[in-house]
Amino acid sequence: MSLYRANRKRKASFELSENIHSPLDLYNHLPFQIAVVSNLLQLNRDLGIRNIIELEPRELRVILNIGSYMPIKAADIAYQSRMDSYTVSRAVKTLRNAEMIETLQDDTNKKVKYLSLTDKGREVYKKLVDAIDERTQKLESCLTFEEKDTLMELLAKLEDSAETMLATTAKSKLADGDNIPADQKEVIRWAKKSHK
Repeated sequence: MSLYRANRKRKASFELSENIHSPLDLYNHLPFQIAVVSNLLQLNRDLGIRNIIELEPRELRVILNIGSYMPIKAADIAYQSRMDSYTVSRAVKTLRNAEMIETLQDDTNKKVKYLSLTDKGREVYKKLVDAIDERTQKLESCLTFEEKDTLMELLAKLEDSAETMLATTAKSKLADGDNIPADQKEVIRWAKKSHK
């Protein structure tokens, strides 16, 4: 069965409600479909990953970020992964308690702290990367090189568009004199950083 036929079969299983005017057709709604794929790809749903270590998605994303870019500041992890600072801080606390990461102080500025993997963290990171590489090859086997390249380009455009949309709404609320939560202020900072 082709991928598209399988999707149509799932779609046919769910008829749009007649109990509400103009219901949202989730099978033709791009953000919803991206979220569905994202849910399927969460690392902690993969038993191969859970056999290495049982961490929540946020901790997995943070340990991968630290391993790939260390030493790195928590704020840079938030920006790179688009997780809010509070979520990153919770993941950092969990990973520090598990003795997988450590905090390093900047020699020139004592206020700046960097995150790095411990030996235990490096061992987990290496196992995760090997498992992720294997699952990535399986996942991407349905795409040609050109399709993958196009998809990566389209995802970058969507990321930029989403960030701009969120930042514009947050700035509009600020301009109206409204208070906005810290995560929305962070989105504004991200947008400024992205469009320097």
